[in-house]
Amino acid sequence: MPATEEIQAIDKLMKGRDLILQQLKKVIIGQEEVLDQMLMALFAGGHCLIEGVPGLAKTLMIKTLAQILNLKFKRIQFTPDLMPADITGTDVLEEDRATGHREIRFIPGPIFANILLADEINRTPPKTQAALLEAMQEYHVTTGGTEFALEQPFFVLATQNPIEQEGTYPLPEAQLDRFMFKIVIDYPSEEEEATIVSTTTSVDEPELETALSGEEIVNLNKVVRRVPAADNVVQYAVKLARATRPKDKDAPDFIQQWVRWGAGPRAGQYLILGAKTRAILRGRFNASCEDVKSVAHAVFRHRILTNFHAEAEGIDSDAVIDRLLDTVQEPAVRM
Repeated sequence: MPATEEIQAIDKLMKGRDLILQQLKKVIIGQEEVLDQMLMALFAGGHCLIEGVPGLAKTLMIKTLAQILNLKFKRIQFTPDLMPADITGTDVLEEDRATGHREIRFIPGPIFANILLADEINRTPPKTQAALLEAMQEYHVTTGGTEFALEQPFFVLATQNPIEQEGTYPLPEAQLDRFMFKIVIDYPSEEEEATIVSTTTSVDEPELETALSGEEIVNLNKVVRRVPAADNVVQYAVKLARATRPKDKDAPDFIQQWVRWGAGPRAGQYLILGAKTRAILRGRFNASCEDVKSVAHAVFRHRILTNFHAEAEGIDSDAVIDRLLDTVQEPAVRM
């Protein structure tokens, strides 16, 4: 990629992000880190799992993003009786009344969208949750032996409620691993909450402008992958991922004590992709170890499964990651 094209690509990505954030902030008050992580996943071509209690504007945030990007948006409300065909679509037998000719036609389900909101994904059984797996990884749906490609970009944002766990179905590890980031939304500050209450109870409705097209998003996904990462940065991401595995010979003592299962190789891939995206969004065309550290919590928190010792001591995955980042040293830069 010529230097002038690199500069133009960086400039376009930065301007696109700034414009999207500018429009999102007309509707969403605060949550800047959440919005930043969500856009990093979008530009990296990943998917997000979003966790937060009801009323924190998770659905509004995702719907507004689709509106700003002028992309096809669909919402699936996951319930215990939802079937896989309700997501992917189904074959129906149709008859031409004039000729009497019958044929089977595929009716696409809501998964055929650019931005898909999988609302409360942990409220539906594993069989239905698994219907998302192929689409999230392969970007196509197979039904009746026929593959149907999904239109790009395809961005899945799944939400789950951390409370009211009765009657829920925790996501299998294989499904969790398909999400690039797990983003946790916390309560707003008192000042932000006052602004939210004031703006949402008035008659004013913000006018949103389109920021980027779907084609531009797809092109920017390719730009992110062209960002270089030095050997020491890749080694650092790999060292962090391997250090989360309690059976690894180099795993720190606290990992062996608190962790039941660590992160797989996909975590290292997403650490580097996240680092590349963060770098380019800040005007740099090379990823650093600091970029890797910055995305580590979002990448690891759903890939590190703590054991009963950690639970007894009140240690969660974020606390493990904090200590991991303090323990694992950055590799030296080779000259």
